[in-house]
Amino acid sequence: MAVRKEEELYLPIKAFYEQQGYIVKSEVLHCDLVAMTPDGSETVIVEMKKTFNLALLLQGIERLRINDRVMLAVERNRKKSGAHNQRFGDIAELCRMLGIGLMTVTFFKTKPAVIEVLCEPGDEPVRRARPKRQSKLLQEFRERSGDYNVGGSTGRKLVTAYREKALKLAHAMHEAGPLSPSRAKALTGNPRCAELLRHNYYGWFERIERGKYGLTPEGTAALAEYADVIGKRIP
Repeated sequence: MAVRKEEELYLPIKAFYEQQGYIVKSEVLHCDLVAMTPDGSETVIVEMKKTFNLALLLQGIERLRINDRVMLAVERNRKKSGAHNQRFGDIAELCRMLGIGLMTVTFFKTKPAVIEVLCEPGDEPVRRARPKRQSKLLQEFRERSGDYNVGGSTGRKLVTAYREKALKLAHAMHEAGPLSPSRAKALTGNPRCAELLRHNYYGWFERIERGKYGLTPEGTAALAEYADVIGKRIP
C-alpha cells in the first residue's frame, strides 16, 4: 500500500522508538523525528522520505553535523518491483559507507506497518573488494591493446580483450587462409586459440576439415566493422 505523504511514516517510526524506551518528538530544529533516551545518553535523528533519493541522502549527511546517530527512513512498497529505490541492499551499503542508518516501513491494509532496520548508524561496510574480481579487472585492462569504447555508451558492442583476440585470429586467417590451432597460435601469439576456435562465440570461424579452420562471412564482416581495432582496412 503506497503512502501519499511522507508524514504517514511518522507514527509507525515513533511507535518503533517508543517501544525501545525512547522519548520521541517531531520537527526539532527541522529534523523530522528525534528520539532520545530518558537519561539523554543517546539521541537518534530520523529523516523520512516516501522513496530514497539524493535529497534524503544529503539531508542525512547534513544531520551528521548535529548528531552522530542518523537514520534514513523510506517506504518499502512491494508493488514497486524493479524501481531503483527497491535496491535496498545497495542503498544500505551506501549508508554504511557514510555512517548513516537505514530503515524501511511497509504498510498493509489489514495489519500494522512493519519496520525493518537494514543498517544502524556506524555499522561497518560489508562488501569489501574481492581479490578474484579485482584480478579479472586488471587482466582485462592489461590485455586490451587500446581504448576502443566510449564510456557510458549503450546499445553498442564492446571491444573486450576477448573480442580483440578473436579479431586478431580472424585477421590472421584473412591474411594466411585456413589455419590449424597450432599455426594460429604461432601467428597471433595467443596460446588459447584452440579454445577460441572451439567455442566460436561470435560465429566468425568454421571448421574446414579436421584440425583446420577458416573464416565465415560474419568473420569477414567483423574485420571490416572493427578495422580501427586491428589497424587495417579490410576490403
